[in-house]
This record gives sequence, C-alpha cells and structure tokens, in this order.
Amino acid sequence: MTRKIVLTVICLLAALAAFTGQLDDAGEAMAEKAFRRALVTFAVARTLNGVISVAQGTEVAIEPAGVGMNFTVGQVLDPINDLIERFSSVMLVAASALGLQNILLEISEWWGISLFLVLSIIALVLTLWLRPAERWQQWGLRAVLIAIAVRFAVPLIVIGTGLVFDTFLAAQHAAATQALEATSDDISEMSQETMPPVPEAEQSLVDRIGSLLDDSLDRINVADKLERFRVRVSNASEHIINLIVIFALQTIIIPIVFLWLLVQGLKALGSHTFS
Repeated sequence: MTRKIVLTVICLLAALAAFTGQLDDAGEAMAEKAFRRALVTFAVARTLNGVISVAQGTEVAIEPAGVGMNFTVGQVLDPINDLIERFSSVMLVAASALGLQNILLEISEWWGISLFLVLSIIALVLTLWLRPAERWQQWGLRAVLIAIAVRFAVPLIVIGTGLVFDTFLAAQHAAATQALEATSDDISEMSQETMPPVPEAEQSLVDRIGSLLDDSLDRINVADKLERFRVRVSNASEHIINLIVIFALQTIIIPIVFLWLLVQGLKALGSHTFS
C-alpha cells in the first residue's frame, strides 16, 4: 500500500510539473545564460586571435651605434597562436552545443509528450488501484518512466549543470575571461609601442636628429619589454586551458553524469516497485 501511495504521488507531481512549466522555465533560463556566456567567451577568443594575427606582423628595427637589431613581436606570440585558434574552435563547438539545448528544451515541452505522460500516468494509477494482473502494472510503470525521461531529462540536466557551474566554475570562468581580455589589450598596446614612429615633415634637422636619438634610447630596452610581454602571454595559456576544461565539463562531462544518474534513478524506481 505504501509503495502505491508513493508512486501515485510521484505521478501526480510529474503531471503537475509538466503542465505548470516551472522546470521548463528554470531550464530555459539556465540554458540561455550558458549560451550567452559561451558567445561572450567565443567573442573574446576571436578578438584575441585577431589581435595576435595583427601583432605577428609587427617588427621593430633599431640601429644603436650603427648596429642593426630586429625584434619581431610575432616570435613571442607563436607559442600560443595555435592554442588560441584551437580554443576558438572549442568555443564554437561549445556555443553550438549550448544552443542545441534550447532546441531540445522546446522539443521536450511539446504538448504531445505531456499528453503521453498524462495518459501513461492515468493508466498506471488505474492499474495500481484496480488490482489487475501485475504484468499490466509493470507495463504501465515502464510507460510512465519512459514518458518522465523524455519529458524532464533535458530540463533536469540543464538545471543540474547550471547549478554545478554557478557553484564551482563561475568564478574561475570570470577570472580566466578577464585575464584573456587583459592579454588582448596588452598585445594591442605592445604592437602600438613597437611600431616605428612617423617623422614629422615640419621638423628641423636638429629636431629630427634629437627625436631619432630619443627613439633609439627608448627602443634599446625593447628586448626587456618583449621578455616581460612573453611572461604575460605565457600566463594567458594557463587561462585558455582552464576555459577549455570548464566548457568541456559544462557541455560534455557534467550532462553525461546527470543523464546517467537520471537513468539509474528511473531504473531503480522501476526495479524496486514490484520487487
């Protein structure tokens, strides 16, 4: 008797959730938030990739004391250039996967699935309380479990993934994204600093010589600037790896874990109800 009551209450709660749409609304909010976050991160990655592409063509040429020296900013950026391009591809896939969640949520909200769930619940409740053959009860329970999985799997997975992200990954994601934005600004600034100056036509010969001398004195330290810049860029690689791991967790690993837990829970409910 207790199992019948518990199972009936579960069925009624499932029907109520299907028609009130509270789980659907929460899932849609989580999915939209995750999708926009992925788009922002993808935009940051593309911006950084574009800045690097421009900076790689920047070359500094100075001639202190008649000795020619060349420094290429692109040489400093080569180690992370390939990583940035792969990161952009990862973010494109992640954004597409998160956009797919919105489509799956719309499919799970289709009235036909909710109707199938309600009809299955009615059939199961009738078989539970009218005491027909046990095999009819088992078939009714299987139909309800399938309907629950189809109707609520996507919203529950999206909500669970969003809660895990907000609790454990949001701070790391924000810090890594801000670091990449700062790196992009640093690269742009360095590219502008290393561009050769354009001499002013109205300068006198003495002023021009003085400007060239000042510029040579400034650029004699460019190697040190590039070394400090290399350190900042190498730190960005760590943040890129962190973001790849975060979005791999959000789009692949965590949803699979929640799907497995949901399937195991439904299987356990079905196997122990009539045992």
